[in-house]
Amino acid sequence: MKTVQLGIGFATGRRSFRKVLSAYIRNWLEAKKKLPDDYKVSLNLFVAYDTDYLKTQSTDYTNLSQDIVDLFDHIVFIGAKIALKNIERLERHDQFQKAELRSVFGSGYAGKRNAILFAALENNMDYLLFLDDDEYPLAVTKSQDVCLWSGQHIILSHLQDIPNADYTNGLHCGYVSPIPQIPFCEDFTEDDFRLFIEAISNDIINWDNMRRLMRSGGVTYASTEVLMKRQPQEVRETKCCKFISGANLCINLTKPERTFPFFNPPGARGEDTFLSTMLHDRIVLEIPVYAFHDGFSSYKNILSGVLPIELAPIKADSQAIITRFLSACIGWVRYKPLLVYITNPQGFTEEIDSMRKTLSEVLPKLANYFQNDGFLKVLSELEEYQANAPKHAAQFRLAQTTWQKLIQTAILRQI
Repeated sequence: MKTVQLGIGFATGRRSFRKVLSAYIRNWLEAKKKLPDDYKVSLNLFVAYDTDYLKTQSTDYTNLSQDIVDLFDHIVFIGAKIALKNIERLERHDQFQKAELRSVFGSGYAGKRNAILFAALENNMDYLLFLDDDEYPLAVTKSQDVCLWSGQHIILSHLQDIPNADYTNGLHCGYVSPIPQIPFCEDFTEDDFRLFIEAISNDIINWDNMRRLMRSGGVTYASTEVLMKRQPQEVRETKCCKFISGANLCINLTKPERTFPFFNPPGARGEDTFLSTMLHDRIVLEIPVYAFHDGFSSYKNILSGVLPIELAPIKADSQAIITRFLSACIGWVRYKPLLVYITNPQGFTEEIDSMRKTLSEVLPKLANYFQNDGFLKVLSELEEYQANAPKHAAQFRLAQTTWQKLIQTAILRQI
């Protein structure tokens, strides 16, 4: 039987990356015992790292323990210098224009994910599984007031289902959202917050989901029904998107021409959302395996075996939590204009005008409530990204055409 070439991809900027990687690999060593004896898997690692994000250095990523190194057949590290050399190599040998290559391999997480994706294709991977450096292979459920934890065989689960799909996407629990619990008052009511969330939302970030989440203290618990049934479900298209997440995400590379690049507007996130807009005729499976998202880096000791019996609610009682919430709001409002421009071009002006009106009314209340004038800047961010939506859409289209050109180059010329 052919040996399956599996790539593990991390776009990372945290020192905790090595510990998270170790947890996943040791989890895999246990899980692979379930495979038939003649099913062989070659494990390969692709890491695009950012030393500027948290003022780290390259050795925080490359200095892996020897026992972990020995478990991989091939390891590729992509730092800023290597990424630049790769762009120069493509430009020099294949006559790509700089604008083309920057649309795919530019700054931001989309560029890092694309660098990993292209490296995996160049190294003849069959599948590529993206994992995040703040997500652990665990599911947490709740029984009365006690947390119940279960290990999750994430790598194995994707391997089992990805041959039948173009993309497989697992689930997330833990601190998935940065929105804190908010004790509403006369000056900032629940209706005010509802209007704000509806203005900046998409089909993943919406008021019904947020209200449920706030009532649970900001913690998303795994569904016991999903865990027990263990049945993959095909992701259906909603408003021109098959929504996926950027991690706990596996991509089938056996037909490279069926892959797409990640994309985000400059300075924004949303690379998973924009990938979602391209998946109309692709098979996307949601598989019943969870990753615990430690979104506030509060539970790093979980990887050392310390499993809390309760998870603390996210309260807006510290500048760190308020700042993270503000950053998320800016990130959402930066990518929503392009999302609307792509998915609802006829209604673009009307929808943006509605956002502008709502934000003008609500943002002063939000800034006053949190005592942070940074929330007032959300409106100017909307104005800037709304004005640039046509330009960003052109860059998005350029990234897609450039990606297909890169795919043909990789397949035909084997750079």
